[in-house]
Amino acid sequence: MDALGWDSCDIILVSGDCYIDHPSFGSALVGRLLEAQGFRVRIIAQPDWQNAEAFKVLGKPNLYFGVTAGNMDSMVNRYTADRKIRSDDAYTPDAAPNKRPDRAVLVYSQRCREAYADVPLVIGSIEASLRRIAHYDYWSDKVRRSILLDSKADILLYGNAERALLELSHRIAKGEKVADIQDIRGTAFLRKKIPDGWSEIASTQLDRPGVVDKPVDPYEMKMGKADASCASDAKPTTADLPPGSQAIAVVRKPKADRATQVVRLPDFDAVAQDPVLYAHASRVLHLEANPGNARALVQKHGDREVWLNPPPIPLTTKEMDYVYDLPYARKPHPAYKDAKIPAWEMIRFSVNIMRGCFGGCTFCSITEHEGRIIQSRSEASILKEVEEIRDKVPGFTGVISDLGGPTANMYRIACKSEVIENACRKLSCVYPGICENLNTDHSALIQLYRKARAIKGVKKILIGSGVRYDLAVKSPEYVKELVQHHVGGYLKIAPEHSEENVLSKMMKPGMEAYDEFKAMFEKFSLEAGKKQYLIPYFIAAHPGSTDQDMLNLALWLKKYDFKLDQVQTFTPTPMAMATAMYHSGKNPLRKVTADSENVAIPKAGNVRKLHKAFIRYHDPNNWPMLREALQKMGRADLIGNGKQHLIPAWQPLSGKPTTTVRGQPLERTIRPRRLSENKRKYS
Repeated sequence: MDALGWDSCDIILVSGDCYIDHPSFGSALVGRLLEAQGFRVRIIAQPDWQNAEAFKVLGKPNLYFGVTAGNMDSMVNRYTADRKIRSDDAYTPDAAPNKRPDRAVLVYSQRCREAYADVPLVIGSIEASLRRIAHYDYWSDKVRRSILLDSKADILLYGNAERALLELSHRIAKGEKVADIQDIRGTAFLRKKIPDGWSEIASTQLDRPGVVDKPVDPYEMKMGKADASCASDAKPTTADLPPGSQAIAVVRKPKADRATQVVRLPDFDAVAQDPVLYAHASRVLHLEANPGNARALVQKHGDREVWLNPPPIPLTTKEMDYVYDLPYARKPHPAYKDAKIPAWEMIRFSVNIMRGCFGGCTFCSITEHEGRIIQSRSEASILKEVEEIRDKVPGFTGVISDLGGPTANMYRIACKSEVIENACRKLSCVYPGICENLNTDHSALIQLYRKARAIKGVKKILIGSGVRYDLAVKSPEYVKELVQHHVGGYLKIAPEHSEENVLSKMMKPGMEAYDEFKAMFEKFSLEAGKKQYLIPYFIAAHPGSTDQDMLNLALWLKKYDFKLDQVQTFTPTPMAMATAMYHSGKNPLRKVTADSENVAIPKAGNVRKLHKAFIRYHDPNNWPMLREALQKMGRADLIGNGKQHLIPAWQPLSGKPTTTVRGQPLERTIRPRRLSENKRKYS
């Protein structure tokens, strides 16, 4: 600030991440974007949250504080799926832990208020975005209020909020009060009442959760003549009616103006007490997520109304290029010196080519945050960034680690018709099958791959983002291009499970699509003379999973000789549809009622551990638990020392072995309980 001759900042951003000046990191992207609009912006990265002094280091901002937890939700960042504190933080120099507080947005907001109580407070990031309404919180195991109330923020920006951010900043700069700015898409704020001119519709009229009042008849019944304005639609006649009958004209009500219609969700107290209503509210929120037809939402919290404007309009390609072409230094702040920052090491040689995902996987937060409509950069902008990595990023050896985004292969894929897209209310474009209105042409991505790897100085371009394989098989040419030029021996994909019962709760395709992709992968690898392997990812303890489902998955893994080291245990993140399943035991993918489908929920810690153990059936540490489970399930036939068995009957000695045979530790035999004598086998 001294070097620039600034006596104050217009906007001060507070972030839970260390500062890396790269567009993959939210605080850098937002800071550069605001800077390009002429605002004096500075960032306080990972401040000491114990007192307000750390929030005063840059003085009082002229316009507002912008608070973000960082690229990750602070609770997901700090805790494992079993609610245990992690020993590292990928977004901190040398992965040091404890550099951000739990519920970072709340804590930072409180300190900003303590530092300068009269400065407007704007909150954003994925942590705030996913907590914009009443939400189930896994870490406290209860439904919490909207983060707007607990943070005491003036306004919340959700999703990728570049449009909202710029409009809000310019309007505050012109003198408008934040409390008066209530018409920006992608924002949430508090209101005392519904404004004049708006019509309100209860969410229970859209999707009835159990026993509710009789719905309002969509037609108005009038005796006698119809209203003149509807005369062409309804012409009462007594012809062919029994003597003495009267004609009834059915008059259609005029179509409601969705732009001034707000959907009322069940209030906080109701969803906190009734899990069925919670699942219903989650379903309605997701149905009102398409920017082309979404209505505003409102949810009462005590005497306050939490108001959500419709989602932001997706950025155009030109706008995406503008955001990503800003003058980023593309490296961590010099203050960190030679410290290793895992998140930076992971993406330093990668390029983000698009945003959004129309997959709609119920366990994933991408849809709720970035939306279902794909936003793609231009080919020229992407190739320019590859050249900048080659010329500017220290340590570049000629290998680009990824050209991708939330998925590897949704670049420039969209609905065939804007009219259909704007009217659509489906939760996924690819489940239960590929929508007939989806353009699955991968030619733009193939061309991008070819041009990128032709850049001078680029030796190899790998694809690190997950491939949506059910989409990829629609373009064999893409699969061939990917397999023969962009796989470094291994390619990760995410079937997530083998059983249809669970896949239907995830909104993931069946294993037929995986088998088809695997066949293509092996064929094109063979043609190229390469030995390459698929690395599948699976989720343990997902809603809908039973012990039998997990056993079937383990048998599938053994059949194909997969021994996985990394297994993801389901973590219920705020607002995800799978989280609504976890909390309510209901399936919000269909209409939710007290009598609707019940979903099996593996909640108990020992059950979650067992489900993870099934996926890692090859780990000796899991064998005692699996033996006990298999015996209880009546599948002791899977315990033994043959190829047909899932786990052996013997157990390696724990600790340092005291006896060895030919240099190998002596193993001891464990007798399986409740096995018939003729089935007992010994090592």
